[in-house]
Amino acid sequence: MKLSAYAALGATALSVTLAGVAVTSVAQAQDHKIESVAQAKPLPSVDMEAVVKAAQIDPRRPDNKLTPGAKASVLLVEQALRDRHLLDKKWVDGYFGTTTTAAYTKFQQSLGYKGLSANGLPGQASLAKLGAGRFKVTHVIAPGPRVKIGKFVVNTRTQKMLNEAQRLLHRKLTLDQGSYNPGGDPTSAGTHDGGGVVDINVKGMNAATRTSVARALRRVGFAAWVRSPQQGNWPWHIHATAINDTDLSVQAQHQIGDYYLGQNGLANRRPDDGPKVSPIRTWEEYLRAR
Repeated sequence: MKLSAYAALGATALSVTLAGVAVTSVAQAQDHKIESVAQAKPLPSVDMEAVVKAAQIDPRRPDNKLTPGAKASVLLVEQALRDRHLLDKKWVDGYFGTTTTAAYTKFQQSLGYKGLSANGLPGQASLAKLGAGRFKVTHVIAPGPRVKIGKFVVNTRTQKMLNEAQRLLHRKLTLDQGSYNPGGDPTSAGTHDGGGVVDINVKGMNAATRTSVARALRRVGFAAWVRSPQQGNWPWHIHATAINDTDLSVQAQHQIGDYYLGQNGLANRRPDDGPKVSPIRTWEEYLRAR
């Protein structure tokens, strides 16, 4: 029965069924209709992989070019930050630059987060809290618990990436430095303070082997470079930073952004001198393409 016909009856005691639910008044029927429509409307989705990628790349861009595939999700995040009075509306533009990163850091801090948990990268927990009732989160990234490889600490996502690189290379890789190492090697400039960053020992490797290792690391989702003594106060090694690891230190985030922009991940920001791998993929993108 249509609501208009029901209203014409003018009988409050009459019961009808609307969408499988008994209702006894026009007001109740109308409320149920509105509620049904509201429940049927799905929340928009925020692609966490795309947002995190933009949060690493956009702050390093010399222009306002948007990260491909990230605009719609970044806009939803920025709108939520705006409504919490953490981001001015003029910055709600789909560009996850330094202003949006700073706003997201403030949001993380408002949740009581500190250290790596307030690094400006949208993590799984903070993004879900920001989107409660507004959007759902898809393509979730989780660094996982910390584990040890020998004496060095990494997270399980990094461990899986290293294992896959070893499988591709048919050789074991030995670490010179792991992750979560604040106050460690000062030449690392803070890149190892968070998760997702390792240095690979290259003892006994010739130039071709070093390059093949860096290429395999890039294939599975690391930004990886062969580092020489001429570049800094360090021995030969391979430096690898896991793209989209949400535990990355700010310095490591900058390396990822520079890698996508064709740079070498060093302070001089010179052209990338590593093996070319195209397209650049995150670990999750690599798994889907495998």
